[in-house]
Amino acid sequence: MALFSVEDLSVTFRRRGRVTAAVRGVSFAVEPGRTLAIVGESGSGKSVSLLAATGLLPETAEVRGSARFREADLLRLPRARLRAVRGRHIGFVFQDPLSNLHPLKTIGAQIGEAITAHERIGRAALRRRVIDLLAEVGIDDPERRIDDHPHRFSGGMRQRAMIAMAIALRPELIIADEPTTALDVTVQAAILRLLRRLQERYGTALILVSHDLAVVSEIADDVAVMRGGEIVEIAPIAEITTAPGHPYTRELLGAARRGAALADVAEPPAAAPREARPLLAATGLHMAYRRRGRKDPVTALTGVSLEVREGEIVGLVGESGSGKSTLGRIVAGLLRPTAGTVALRDEVYNAPGRGPLRLRRDLRTAIQVVFQDPYGSLNPRRTVAATLAEPYVVNTGLTAAEIRDRVEALVRRVELPPAVLHRFPAQLSGGQRQRVAIARAVALRPALVVADEPLSALDITTQAQIVALIRRLRAELGTSFLFISHDLGVVAELCERVVVLRRGRVVEAGPVRRVFHDPQHPYTRELLDSIPGRVARV
Repeated sequence: MALFSVEDLSVTFRRRGRVTAAVRGVSFAVEPGRTLAIVGESGSGKSVSLLAATGLLPETAEVRGSARFREADLLRLPRARLRAVRGRHIGFVFQDPLSNLHPLKTIGAQIGEAITAHERIGRAALRRRVIDLLAEVGIDDPERRIDDHPHRFSGGMRQRAMIAMAIALRPELIIADEPTTALDVTVQAAILRLLRRLQERYGTALILVSHDLAVVSEIADDVAVMRGGEIVEIAPIAEITTAPGHPYTRELLGAARRGAALADVAEPPAAAPREARPLLAATGLHMAYRRRGRKDPVTALTGVSLEVREGEIVGLVGESGSGKSTLGRIVAGLLRPTAGTVALRDEVYNAPGRGPLRLRRDLRTAIQVVFQDPYGSLNPRRTVAATLAEPYVVNTGLTAAEIRDRVEALVRRVELPPAVLHRFPAQLSGGQRQRVAIARAVALRPALVVADEPLSALDITTQAQIVALIRRLRAELGTSFLFISHDLGVVAELCERVVVLRRGRVVEAGPVRRVFHDPQHPYTRELLDSIPGRVARV
């Protein structure tokens, strides 16, 4: 018998007189102790369906249908009773724990609130219970970490804290909305193992929202595939992965297999010639930070060296905290190293020193950056046209008409419709925003682009489009890329060479095909074994 069932759910939004249908006729159910995965690309209605079913959408949403938890229809419960069900009987794990954790409250206080909202408990007993929860979800030294604030936790630790909050009252159902997105493969695998273990221990039902079939294949019993606000296919995971019935399911499955089956990955086409001359050379980089309350500096990089040739895409991989982004920021001239140098075409432009690095205009335009979160790196108050015009306004003497022509050509180059020029970032999808960020980075035809996790927040089909775009831009412009990612499948598909970082040190480097098919270092093998779906062979 179903613990939680949704029948003929429809959701429409009313904004400024416009009515938009987000979800149409969605039905699914999950039984105690089983896992239902809801998969689909961004905007398919996955999260909206669950938010609607649990009464978490704003008043601008009109929700029809039914959402039954045991015998109660959640869509018709009074607010007080609905709040009593959420938290106590239904726990939530959201995609971005940093946004869902209060930055000024300790982790312990926030987990404690999840308990005291539904129970009366003494202070000492509450603290003991929170410590036990932190230990249960795998937080080391919970007696000390209970008093830390979220910014002192890594991404994986913050997600574990969110899971502790979700299971605090032993709910019968956990809804996990993209719980592993933007986490590196080893942390991703650990979070999936944790959810599976908790489910087995308490018989909890689990609804897992994801854009990646490879991820859900590790844990799901049943899969509902959503596209355009509708469920196009729903079946047991074995049936979905061996005999998908809908073309879109086959498309998702193909993308998942490309990520998991690295044995089939060949060298990308149009690779940089082996005799191509070095473009970038980082030599002996060290980076240490001093933090309040700590006598000894925190070391982020130790003796790191790497090279990028003309027209080459080099992957930089490693788990969270390995130093990937720190290295990227040093290469981009946004940080000075504690020791070591970075040179572009044999000219050193970054070295130890005091104060911000001041680059000549030609060097500043020769190296550009694409950040992980395009919404955070784009000015929300500027249109796309204004954003893309800025590099030309600041660095060239072109007329307004010439800049307008360049911007229009730039939009076409990244395969965006001209209509986006008059829109603001909030009016674009995640994939469109990332295309705008890439367009801005290549506007002045840089020699090198540092792409720092540019795909981590995108669904798997959009990721494939951005990979194809980067490959085409490299071919058309001759631009080199330092591609920072935790997704080894993408790196295998896109890059010629790969550098593996662990705890600030290079542990392995070489051609992608050699490193991924004959890894020499145990950590590289661990990363490869952690790829979702690799063991299950989706």
